[in-house]
Amino acid sequence: MPRERLVSPELISKDEESFNRTLRPPTLEEYIGQKQVVEKLSIALEAAKKRGEALDHVLLFGPPGLGKTTLAYIIAHIMGSKITTTSGPALERPADLMGILANLGERDVLFIDEIHRLPVNVEEFLYPAMEDFKVDIVLDKGMYARTINYTLKKFTLVGATTRAGSLSGPLRNRFGLFYHLDFYRAEELKEIVLRSARILEAKIGPEGAMEIAHRARGTPRIANRLLRRVRDYAEVRAGGEISAETTRAALRLEGVDDRGLDDLDRRFLSAIVDLYHGGPVGIEALAATLNEEVDTLVDMVEPFLLQQGFISRTKSGRKANEPAYRHLKLPLPKQATPAAPGLFD
Repeated sequence: MPRERLVSPELISKDEESFNRTLRPPTLEEYIGQKQVVEKLSIALEAAKKRGEALDHVLLFGPPGLGKTTLAYIIAHIMGSKITTTSGPALERPADLMGILANLGERDVLFIDEIHRLPVNVEEFLYPAMEDFKVDIVLDKGMYARTINYTLKKFTLVGATTRAGSLSGPLRNRFGLFYHLDFYRAEELKEIVLRSARILEAKIGPEGAMEIAHRARGTPRIANRLLRRVRDYAEVRAGGEISAETTRAALRLEGVDDRGLDDLDRRFLSAIVDLYHGGPVGIEALAATLNEEVDTLVDMVEPFLLQQGFISRTKSGRKANEPAYRHLKLPLPKQATPAAPGLFD
């Protein structure tokens, strides 16, 4: 079972998914951040509406928790159409996809999350549906087999992936619009927190919102999750008022420090610095030391630490950089590697 971390960009429960649905902006005007994506998408949507056509197929790619699902819902809302959602792992056979495609109406939106995980046979079945809005259905087997050409309504496929490089060339080439979502700046996350707080009727000022933003690791999903925890703390300990001090106290209790690192992040850094003298050290050795799975460290811990310049990957293993020593309040050894400012500095 995957570790549930407060600062994980992945969804950690079905309850959180339902909660996030209530916070999604319905229009591009209310969507905060990703300005270039929003501008280009708004032009494409307006042009498609003027022509009365379905929007070109859209590929959204970038780290988890940045708003790819939200944009899919906004596309459907602006086009005045229905949205059907599924995911790559859920479509095991072409028949699973056929049932969905047959029920799509004109200009409807089909959203496939984790599209890079589509099985090969399902992906190949999708090609003619995307290109010609037709699919071939094979009936019976052997010498009695026959093919029926089924015409689909013109729909828009919105694919979302955290690993665009894992998509096959033929699938990638069938998308007409490509949008990369990047991490958010602290100011943008502050506005997202303030908007979410208004919807939740939580009392928070700009200072409290900025404290949450600085710890949200550039990710709106994490910002909204932290807001929930801070709101609970404020209602019990601070009369419902979310000040900067209340936010700091709440997140200190949750183990999230002022750079957005949690206990696992700090244990990872401490192991490199204290036990392996700053590295280099292999990831397998670190996993054994921390009693964690290698995949957990590679997929859930290292990406943010690398982005912030806390560690470096070398041929010999992982090394701690200058920011790691400063964050742990430890003296800097002569061999520590200086790093450029972090992505969210």
